[in-house]
Parts: sequence; C-alpha cells; structure tokens
Amino acid sequence: QVQLVESGGGLVQPGGSLKLSCAASGFTFSTYTMRWYRQAPGKERELVAAITSAGIRTNYAESRRFTISRDNSKNTVYLQMNSLKPEDTAVYYCNTRGRGVEYWGQGTQVTVSS
Repeated sequence: QVQLVESGGGLVQPGGSLKLSCAASGFTFSTYTMRWYRQAPGKERELVAAITSAGIRTNYAESRRFTISRDNSKNTVYLQMNSLKPEDTAVYYCNTRGRGVEYWGQGTQVTVSS
C-alpha cells in the first residue's frame, strides 16, 4: 500500500535551515506529483509546494525561502527550508494523490524558536 514517511523536522533557531525528506513506497513514485503541506496550531492545513513528475516546481506559501525537489532513484521528495521564521512552526506533511484518493504521511514537526 501507499506509504509516505516524513523526517528531518526539529527545533531550529530563527534564520536557520532544515531539509525535510519524505520517503515514498507502494506506488510508481516517478509518475506522481508530490506535495508538501503544513499545519500550524489552530490553523488550516496549507499547501506549501508541489513538484510534478517532470520536475516542475510550484511554490505556494513561501516562494523564495523554500525549495521542493525529488530524487526518483530514491523515491524521495525533499523540502529545503531556509531563513526560517517563528511563523513557519507547523507540522509538515507529505502528500500525493492517485485515482481520487489522497495519501498523507504522519507529519514531521518543525519548531522555529530561539
């Protein structure tokens, strides 16, 4: 079955960087668009970035500080986050969709605080 496993979250100081990873299995990863979402406490889940099977990137929430990428040989999608701010604190989720079904990972917590 489809599995998405995020990692790489943690506590970081403002201005710092983190790189999140999402290891995928159970489907033909290279043919699927992959997305990163985040959900801050008390807020709705929001789309952060997406990358198509062809490697076309779209940023939604943070156009310049975050970069999504993928390594099809490792079935992994990444989110490089730079110049982190306290308002970036959230649980970050990996997502894909197939045949009308949404698939989610368990999320990884990112906390930006001094």
